[in-house]
Amino acid sequence: MHLNRTRFWAIAAALAAIAAALITPTAQAAPGCRITYTVTSQWQSGYGASVSVTNLGDPLTSWNLTWSFTAGQAITQLWNGTYTQSAAQVTVINAAYNGSLATGASTSFGFNASWNNSANPAPTDFALNGTTCTGSTPTPTPTPTVTPTGGTGTLPSSFRWRSGPALIAPKPDASHNIAAVKDPSVVYYNGRWHVFASTANASGYNMVYLNFTDWAQAGAATHTYLDQSAIGTGYRAAPQVFYFAPQNKWYLVYQTGNASYSTTTDISNPRSWSAPQNFYSSMPDIIRQNIGNGYWVDMWVICDTVNCYLFSSDDNGHLYRSQTTVANFPNGFTNTVIAMQDSNRNNLFEASNVYKIKGTNQYLLLVEAIGSDGRRYFRSWTSTAITGPWSQLAATESNPFARSTNVTFDSTAWTKDISHGEMIRDGYDQTLTISPCQLRYLYQGLDPNAGGDYNSLPWRLALLTQTNSTC
Repeated sequence: MHLNRTRFWAIAAALAAIAAALITPTAQAAPGCRITYTVTSQWQSGYGASVSVTNLGDPLTSWNLTWSFTAGQAITQLWNGTYTQSAAQVTVINAAYNGSLATGASTSFGFNASWNNSANPAPTDFALNGTTCTGSTPTPTPTPTVTPTGGTGTLPSSFRWRSGPALIAPKPDASHNIAAVKDPSVVYYNGRWHVFASTANASGYNMVYLNFTDWAQAGAATHTYLDQSAIGTGYRAAPQVFYFAPQNKWYLVYQTGNASYSTTTDISNPRSWSAPQNFYSSMPDIIRQNIGNGYWVDMWVICDTVNCYLFSSDDNGHLYRSQTTVANFPNGFTNTVIAMQDSNRNNLFEASNVYKIKGTNQYLLLVEAIGSDGRRYFRSWTSTAITGPWSQLAATESNPFARSTNVTFDSTAWTKDISHGEMIRDGYDQTLTISPCQLRYLYQGLDPNAGGDYNSLPWRLALLTQTNSTC
């Protein structure tokens, strides 16, 4: 979504002191740095800032600091160093008198810059002599510890679910007028649930991050808006998160009008995500030829031992699939094909999920459909390969994978829509493995009486728990 516009002096107060900290692990000894970025004053069309640089690694005889602005800021004057700026990218080189930095030593410089009188976020991707700064010396990237969600078994041919009330709702702030939280992706890592979701209002979409240790705490969790990272403002929606083990990186996949991604080595630091990169140079021809009046949406990545696959939908009855090798990921997605299609666009609408079933050679495909009553629900298929062919599992309105008609609510049935969501996984790597035992699904629901502009509909997130598990 687009940021709410506020008066410049309100933003100035909010940005009085902002610290940024990031790091990239390295196998060599002890590079590390801490950056404190402070907005010292702000006025119509301009502001002043100071930057403190602390060397936490080996002694330096010279330094350069790089970062990228995310809201069009442009430096007009800088002291205690020299600078270059190309578009959003800034490089500051030490002056003759402050290039030497012993371990633990600090220096600082200041600058004046222009801004857009609307948003002035702090940079989040500072790097000192090529080493990203987190405020500490690096430690090796930890090996992810898996918390299994269940055992092995088989999927039933029909499903029953229980749902509690909405757990996660919008939390607007001075810069974010949020009407809906939707399209969630979730992983469990190092004892915490990490949830990414779309935010929406009449102006458009962006994304939000929150984490917590127990689902009972989800409603109280702090919301961090990802437009405050290098992901930036503008249309970003429908995130999917996973850990790509071959590169020791987290990937966040999302839609921007293209299929885009960002990366980080620290999922718990929402300001550490990199700027958007695209999987494709442009919309693949086969999608352009079949999309009709639909929209290219809901990108989804899953990998086996050899290849990675990117699924997407077009709101026009088509599910697409591209592929590349694990070694070449995230580059090289080609061979885009129609993986599934239906002449009734509502039967194969959007929000596909593909998962590996733990302990089997089976995959589960979920696709969101629009029922004859206009309400959202999920259909399901299985296959022994990500490339199909896919056989129907629970794929009709009378026997759906998940629909309000096969969900028992703990109290009031607060939604009639079971819409775009994410299965609780057994792990969180690129294989997207789930246990078939007592499935859980984080979904978006909606007050049945809500109406009006689609972007302003009050979507909320809640959790389905399977009640007819076979194991």
